[in-house]
Amino acid sequence: MVLSSRGKYATRALLDLSLHYEKGPVQIHAIAERQKIPLKYLEQILLALKREGFVNSRKGPGGGYSLAKPPHSITLGAVVRAMEGPLSPMSCASVSGYAECGCPEPATCGLRVVWKEARDALAAVLDGTTFADIRDRHETLGAQHEKVLDYAI
Repeated sequence: MVLSSRGKYATRALLDLSLHYEKGPVQIHAIAERQKIPLKYLEQILLALKREGFVNSRKGPGGGYSLAKPPHSITLGAVVRAMEGPLSPMSCASVSGYAECGCPEPATCGLRVVWKEARDALAAVLDGTTFADIRDRHETLGAQHEKVLDYAI
């Protein structure tokens, strides 16, 4: 599975909001600048994330976007499915978007079994990873990178 720009930008926007969780709403232009996402496209993505219940928005002074629920209760799998659809690499192995793929014997197809295993492995990782986990990894990697830069100087 390869994420579209919509899926990539949605996950980056949610990471940014996770990094600023409990600090109040974040202005859209700040997210766009930090995450290098075109502002007009980010507007569309945040509206979709709002419709899906991942973010809230507040208008006016001090307004912006914030997570609708804590980062530990938003999984990467839920976001990817909301933005991209089923995780399966083939429709015949999909749980939510099953469709015959055209093979002659679907019930005994060895390829279908492998596609299901791939889907299950991907789902296990994405559904087992929350935005709190991603935020923590991001912060740890940032701290490690700063140490490396300190040693280089």
